[in-house]
Parts: sequence; structure tokens; C-alpha cells
Amino acid sequence: AMIKLQVIGHLGKDCTTNVVSGKNVINFSVAHSEKFKDSMGNQKEKTTWVECAYWTERTAIAPYLKKGQLVFAEGSPEVRTYTKSDGTTAASLTIRVQSVQLLDLHKLQKQQMICHSKDFKSQLRISIAGSCLS
Repeated sequence: AMIKLQVIGHLGKDCTTNVVSGKNVINFSVAHSEKFKDSMGNQKEKTTWVECAYWTERTAIAPYLKKGQLVFAEGSPEVRTYTKSDGTTAASLTIRVQSVQLLDLHKLQKQQMICHSKDFKSQLRISIAGSCLS
């Protein structure tokens, strides 16, 4: 069995590249935001941060992984628990990245208009796949 997690979002800060036990790892954080209406009809926004670890010999992408860059990353999810400074336990969502792609929001928006889909998130997924399915 395999669980795969895909995330499209903007980097929260520039990536860091490290060497751990002789292997390269590129670490970066992706923010995925979605807008919704609460039970009172008020517009709300929820942001989920996903920590990404990309173990790769090909580090040429690292200079392009800058704060604000839109990316598509996919890989195996991991939930890590830790103790916060106040003593409570918290969890963070991480991905052991298998692939990462730099995205161009303007290009995706043009494809979105061609696809004529009503769901923006679906349009992004459809655009990445390279086809317009309605």
C-alpha cells in the first residue's frame, strides 16, 4: 500500500539545502490556503503549512525555491509530533518529496480560462496534468 500527498502552494521562505549522512536534502515549507464561508456566511481563509524534505542528488532546483514561489510537490506524508515550549504536544504535516515542480500562476490562470471549470483547485490540478477535463 502507498499513500501519496500532493500540495500546490507558495513557499513561505527560501529553501535550505543541507548534507545529512552524505546525502543532499532540500527543505522548504509550502502554504496551501483555501477560502470558505462559515455557518454565519462570513468569508474565512484557512492556511495549512506543509513542511517538505526533498532528498535528491539533483539540487539544481534549489536556487529557484524562493519565498513566494508557487510549487507543486508530491510524495509520502508523515505526521511528526513534538512538544511545544508550553509543554503541550503538537503535530506537523511533512512530505518526503519525490518530485517538485515550479509553477507559473499566470500560465495556470490562462489555462484555467480555457478549461472553463468552476473549481479553481480542480483547475490547478487539471492544468498540471496537462489536460482540460470537465
